[in-house]
Amino acid sequence: MKKANLAIAAGLCALALSNCAEPTGPNTQRGAVTGGLAGAVLGGIVGHQSGRALEGAAIGAAAGGGAGALYGNAQDQDQRRYNNGY
Repeated sequence: MKKANLAIAAGLCALALSNCAEPTGPNTQRGAVTGGLAGAVLGGIVGHQSGRALEGAAIGAAAGGGAGALYGNAQDQDQRRYNNGY
């Protein structure tokens, strides 16, 4: 049952985060999706060790999505500066 809950949570996180991403979208969106998925997986693994895989996946998805978005945004800003000649 716990594995099913984890799979459902990871799928919902992926679905929610993928709505804002396109294959050619900005780095911010791709970073948020990639970070959210990686965070959900790692959080689920760590949370499973303490018997709280679902909570771990949710916390990991939020933290990973935020960190990925920040990293992608920095890349987007660098690209804009490069394109504008600064």
